Amino acid sequence: MKFGPKIFNSHPKSDGDFFYSLKSILGFKPKNIALYKKAFLHRSLNQKDKSGNPLNYERLEFLGDSMLGTIISKHLYNEVPGGDEGYLTKMRSKIVSRKHLNELGKDMGLLEFVESRIPKSHFGENIHGNVFEALVGAIYLDKGYNFCEKFINERVIDPYVDIEQLEGKVISYKSLVIEWCQKQKKQFNYNVYEDSGNEEQKHFAVKLSIGNRIIAKARATSKKKAEEKASKRAYFALQDKIETNI
Repeated sequence: MKFGPKIFNSHPKSDGDFFYSLKSILGFKPKNIALYKKAFLHRSLNQKDKSGNPLNYERLEFLGDSMLGTIISKHLYNEVPGGDEGYLTKMRSKIVSRKHLNELGKDMGLLEFVESRIPKSHFGENIHGNVFEALVGAIYLDKGYNFCEKFINERVIDPYVDIEQLEGKVISYKSLVIEWCQKQKKQFNYNVYEDSGNEEQKHFAVKLSIGNRIIAKARATSKKKAEEKASKRAYFALQDKIETNI
């Protein structure tokens, strides 16, 4: 894909389907269509601009992540006047969690627009959240802060952000377990090792010990997932004690 000068000021016939599909998703007419195309370019295409800079969605993703954080922080600051810094930070993390952003990207069907040399079936879950953040970055550059804030309010905050529900939502069971162990001055250890068995895909197993007892075991396709899975089991095994002391 090449971006000529006309693409910044008009909507060529070849871009018609993309323009109208994007308009339907966004609820407004994009001006700089090239920005939105860039928001869906995967680095595997190895495209560069005239100056030799990479052309992919990653810089827009960085910008979109910052815009989401800023706008959601402002919302929480206004909505929860009694919340201290720690509370506001936790709540923001719940709203912009990778899982939540992936769900938003899926709901909007953004994967359909991604251009890549990698088959879409080979992407992990995070591609959905990555391109959603890139899209937010494109909206900010194309339409400005106020328009970007309006979009995030309508598409993220109004339909998905419920303060009371979020207060009870757990982002990381591992963090809860570690926090409890540290407060109770208990030794803990995540013993992780490869455990693929007869499976083609690599698996990892973990044994979570607290004190001298193995509290939970789990298996998953990554160390991080295995640790979180074991932590969740440990949390529910120790729920009464943990919730009393956190």
